[in-house]
Amino acid sequence: MLENIELFLLDMDGTLYLGDEVIDGAIDFVHRIAATHRRYMYLTNNSSRAGSDYIDRLRGLGFPCGEGDVFTSGMATAMYLNERHAGEGVFLVGTRAFARELSEAGVRLTDEDADVVVAGFDTELDYRKAARAVHFLRRGAKFIAANPDWVCPMPGGEALPDCGSICAMLSAASGAEPVYIGKPNRNMVDIISKMTGVPNSAIACVGDRLYTDIAVAKNAGALGICVLSGESTERDIASSPVQPDLVFPSVKEIAEGL
Repeated sequence: MLENIELFLLDMDGTLYLGDEVIDGAIDFVHRIAATHRRYMYLTNNSSRAGSDYIDRLRGLGFPCGEGDVFTSGMATAMYLNERHAGEGVFLVGTRAFARELSEAGVRLTDEDADVVVAGFDTELDYRKAARAVHFLRRGAKFIAANPDWVCPMPGGEALPDCGSICAMLSAASGAEPVYIGKPNRNMVDIISKMTGVPNSAIACVGDRLYTDIAVAKNAGALGICVLSGESTERDIASSPVQPDLVFPSVKEIAEGL
């Protein structure tokens, strides 16, 4: 299966690192991809940082990363807003980095009379922001979310509430359900396929979450590779309706198979 892959789309949280701890063998894995004349791109549902921030973060952790090597759910959300809601006022439940990324893409952010509420993985969430989002949603604002992840894996088996958990709170208070932009929406893979010229059938999605990383592969007709270094366990896989094509303990073992 790996022989036919030309491009690896690499999840980051739980796949290449946990918090600030690089997973053993992860940097060598990325170098191994390049050494075998394949391509890679870092693909994340985490919208708490902007694409440029991820380049700096990855380089700081020791990973090779150039301009154009990162694609985030925040970037995909900005594209979606410009295509479907151009010029509309957007209230953001997200970090300052996400706000900067949306603003730089031409999205009009507002705290008054919002037409759209956008939620991301907001590590700066406060009660006022949540209450304001519910205010707009209960008055008919459209609800868009960068990603459906329930948690963000952290070292030592810990986890942070991610965008999906934040959206569950907002939905419970407003009755509105979000449109999710990031994985498992196949749109992210389709965009990258068009950008790179690599067909979906020659793309592998590598990640630790069945309901996002593996589901997006299945939805897009790509190869789904699940690693057990983050959220998903062997027990989760056994009971999941979404099944990966390949399972490895970590990306270190994928490198050994290239």
